[in-house]
Amino acid sequence: MEDKYEALRLKNQLCFPLYLCSKELIRRYQPLLEGIDLTYTQYVVMMYFWEMGSASAKDLSRALLLDPSTLTPVLKKLEQKGFLSRQRDPQDERSLVIALTEEGAALQDRALSIPGRIGGCVGLSREEAMQLGGLIWKVLTNIEKEL
Repeated sequence: MEDKYEALRLKNQLCFPLYLCSKELIRRYQPLLEGIDLTYTQYVVMMYFWEMGSASAKDLSRALLLDPSTLTPVLKKLEQKGFLSRQRDPQDERSLVIALTEEGAALQDRALSIPGRIGGCVGLSREEAMQLGGLIWKVLTNIEKEL
């Protein structure tokens, strides 16, 4: 006889192992990020700016799928630390332009070992990690289409 609640079992949920994996990975990042004075969310923001250099707050929010109300305190803190600068766009006073500072750019060298150290605890080959990442991005893309 089939259990009508089978779909509600934790073992059958995709979200649950993704949640646990994310939570545990972020926990593993914490001691590494303390060494460069960043939280995980600040680290994600810095990785974006290490790649992009500068961006509007709106573009950053869209790229990281974070609400502006979540980003504002993170950006303020990164500015206080001297890693980013925030200025109003001269063409549109409503828009905020955020840019990497020299100090923020220099922090990238101090963060270089972090991905490899995290990768070492994951236990996947490079190919497996790329495949898993691709599948997760596919899920995110599909979820975004539904919104």
